[in-house]
Amino acid sequence: MSSAAAGTQIRSRTGEVLSPKKIKKGRAGSIVIAIGMAFILVYCLLPFYWMAVSSLRLPSEGRSTELIPNPISVQNYVAVFDPDNHFGRALINSLVVAGGTTLLVLLLGTFGAYALARLDFFGKVLVMFMIVATSMFPVITLVVPLLKLFSGGFEWWPVNWINSYQAMILPTMSFALPLAVWNLNAFFRQLPVELEQAAMVDGTTRFGAFWRIILPLATPGVFTTAIITFIAAWNEFLIALTMVNQPAMQTANVAISKFTGSSQFDTPYGTKMAAGVIVTVPLIILVLIFQRRIIGGLAAGSVK
Repeated sequence: MSSAAAGTQIRSRTGEVLSPKKIKKGRAGSIVIAIGMAFILVYCLLPFYWMAVSSLRLPSEGRSTELIPNPISVQNYVAVFDPDNHFGRALINSLVVAGGTTLLVLLLGTFGAYALARLDFFGKVLVMFMIVATSMFPVITLVVPLLKLFSGGFEWWPVNWINSYQAMILPTMSFALPLAVWNLNAFFRQLPVELEQAAMVDGTTRFGAFWRIILPLATPGVFTTAIITFIAAWNEFLIALTMVNQPAMQTANVAISKFTGSSQFDTPYGTKMAAGVIVTVPLIILVLIFQRRIIGGLAAGSVK
């Protein structure tokens, strides 16, 4: 082999000399991966694009199939905040329910996950399996008993919680809490137990070691869990629809489902799409701002 030919050899990262056949195969693989990623990207973003485009059409063109609205109109966004829709109040209700659920889930989930990660007690494995099992029940199977419970249908629970925040927050917690405990448990388990032991040798209590040493180190996991819980609670629909029948207490998702047009049988597609954009954009901005923390938190919890 001549020196010129040797100088043009292409090597892999491991130092292996790549033959022309391997180079072509690698390029073909890269093209296939690029096409696959492009397909997934279009598949995921196309519904959001169509929602945004539909929201910018004239209300009379709600069923139009044009890819670009002509002319562009904001009448649908004005119609969203019509007083009859109670959408402004619904946004506040969604914020209260999602925020309250997130705070309670973090409070209970952090202590529960730490106990499962650090303490040894009888039935620990069974508790973990029960936590995972509770998250597998479909929401629809629990709506009827929860509705009867919160409407005071039992003699031992004569409290009527219908049309209240707690009737939406507590059931949502029951589905978000198992995920939070499971996720935070992974973070606490990957932290060295010697950190707590050293703190307790210095005179602090177990709770003091948890509060001053472990919890700050688990901040990425707590933050990631908070974002995931908030998004899940913000998007919840079935529980809020079942537990609330007053327009002043309904969440944004329920309010959107009850939008009406100019007549009883008219579906305001443009208004619904505009409301969908208003509800979705804050979540997208939230994820884009904190995407590094979310990815870093998920990665940190998967490596010991």
